[in-house]
Amino acid sequence: MVKGLVAGRLALVTGAGSGIGRAACQVLSREGATVIAADKHHDSALETIKAHTALASGAFDVGDHSAMELDVSNSKSVQGVLQNILKQYKAPPTIVVNSAGITKDNWLLKMSESDYDSVLDVNLKGTFLVMQTFAKAMTEASVTGSIVNISSIVGKYGNLGQSNYTASKAGVVAMTKTAAKELGKFNIRVNAVLPGFINTPIVKTVPDKVMMMMLMLVPLGRMGEPEEIAEVITFLSSDKSSFITGAAIDVTGGF
Repeated sequence: MVKGLVAGRLALVTGAGSGIGRAACQVLSREGATVIAADKHHDSALETIKAHTALASGAFDVGDHSAMELDVSNSKSVQGVLQNILKQYKAPPTIVVNSAGITKDNWLLKMSESDYDSVLDVNLKGTFLVMQTFAKAMTEASVTGSIVNISSIVGKYGNLGQSNYTASKAGVVAMTKTAAKELGKFNIRVNAVLPGFINTPIVKTVPDKVMMMMLMLVPLGRMGEPEEIAEVITFLSSDKSSFITGAAIDVTGGF
């Protein structure tokens, strides 16, 4: 019998092809969940399942884990993934991790409307569409659920060159708190995690000089690792956090 914080549960992770999403799949599977890795790039999601999730769960094959292609900004794509899950697993996931996110940085005075729109479409609208779709499926199935939305510490404090990204991540926190109020009566908890500077592909685009300045503001003196965020995600997905909802938890090394 598989033991763990989320043993026997079905978990959907968006943005699962890299970074925090990939780490979330790894830790959730280690703690006993069956994981659906969803990403706009199906090959990356499949790599997560084959090379990371299966190993984390101690299996020699992918077992019941699966990879699915998902564009979170497209409602038809989101609905399609739900239908595929219901067909394959005969039930909706009771853990949903909204980790899909993009950046298209530029100064406010130079940012194009299309770059603003695309970041809001993925980071904010995408979180809304996934949350709405899968929360509805949970309520129809009368199951207890946990939704974890990935925001960012810059959604709280702002950041140079990221007026679109910071706005989207601040919106995720506000939407999380509203969803928690609305969904609590259905026994669905909704929380947000606000990572600081984490060693992911997105952060690797930051110039070295800027990164050195940022690290000076982190009391622990280093970037975080994706697995450190994934541990918090898994805690929020488990019964260990059964009275936590509407929370926005900073995981920043003290930034």
